[in-house]
Amino acid sequence: MNINRKLGVFGGGQLGRMLIQSAINFNWEVRTLDPDAQAPCRNISHFTQGALKDYQTVYEFGKSCDVLTIEIEAVNVEALKQLEKEGVKVFPQPHIIELIQDKRLQKQFYRQEQIPTADFVLTENREELMRYQDWLPAVHKLGKDGYDGRGVQILRSVEDLSKGFDAPGVLERMIPFEKELAVIVARNESGEVKAFPAVEMAFHPEHNLVEYLFAPAEISQATEVKAQEIAQTIISKLGMVGLLAVEMFLTKEGEILVNEIAPRPHNSGHHTIEANQVSQYEQHLRAIMNLPLGDTEALSPAAMVNVLGEAGFSGEARYEGLEEILQLKGVHLHLYGKTLTKPFRKMGHITITDQSVESLKEKAQFVKKHFKVKA
Repeated sequence: MNINRKLGVFGGGQLGRMLIQSAINFNWEVRTLDPDAQAPCRNISHFTQGALKDYQTVYEFGKSCDVLTIEIEAVNVEALKQLEKEGVKVFPQPHIIELIQDKRLQKQFYRQEQIPTADFVLTENREELMRYQDWLPAVHKLGKDGYDGRGVQILRSVEDLSKGFDAPGVLERMIPFEKELAVIVARNESGEVKAFPAVEMAFHPEHNLVEYLFAPAEISQATEVKAQEIAQTIISKLGMVGLLAVEMFLTKEGEILVNEIAPRPHNSGHHTIEANQVSQYEQHLRAIMNLPLGDTEALSPAAMVNVLGEAGFSGEARYEGLEEILQLKGVHLHLYGKTLTKPFRKMGHITITDQSVESLKEKAQFVKKHFKVKA
């Protein structure tokens, strides 16, 4: 293959930053497009500031590249479709990005393909939502433009229905789950598919952001196999090229239900940089360049702690507790190059590796307690 290919990435955030760090090892030229002049990728790529949803901006940027990919789904799909028609490789494919941009279409895909998921109904507005009092407790999600916990409302009582979205959405029955799991899976153009071991996630109770991740998930072998099979089935039925993160619920009855999918590197795969034979970022690159997929075997149990801006602090980021956490064996720091912090902004993550799962959890708690981002 031509090793001197130009890779274009839509989005210049932390996922793009870590993707570039892997691409450097392959000597690929990387170009990024992001609306934020201070985006994390600005200094480590050929950076263009521009709107991701503007047709002409996306089209002109894409023409200069051989292969295009995303680190965020909010991209003008019509421009991507035109670039694909003109021979530019776009992975994941534009029609798949379009499907995943709309949670309504996503849920209908699961139903159509008999992929297990929570029961749901589509709603057009808040008035229509009021008819579903017998569905409570339930979760209401915006069809489009929800991200990182935004666009999700938990409705527990009739009084909560007024908090629902007055826009097209999907109402899902609330699942009394045992664990929240995720499986990262990749597929290349040749049809080779490989999944990473399932991980277990713990979310912030208010902001719906991952606080902790533990790998491997503490589940039975049968559940592990089933989770990986579901992820492989989804990416194969989509015919998608690239990396797919599949978030799942493990119910108290032992059933696995798919929650949402993301067609790109994902928060639930950060730990793979240190803890697996191949990282999710290298695997994504291998997939979109149609190279053999890497070995997903875990080298060590791992935990990942998201580094979020502390509540009550906005301004230039200041880090507390760095020396304390770096004294711990197996601690790996990743800061995202964001100058300014604000409450609950993702500023970085910390991966911890340890052969003892108990020690791993103790270190994760220590890191969470001592490492703070303030202003």
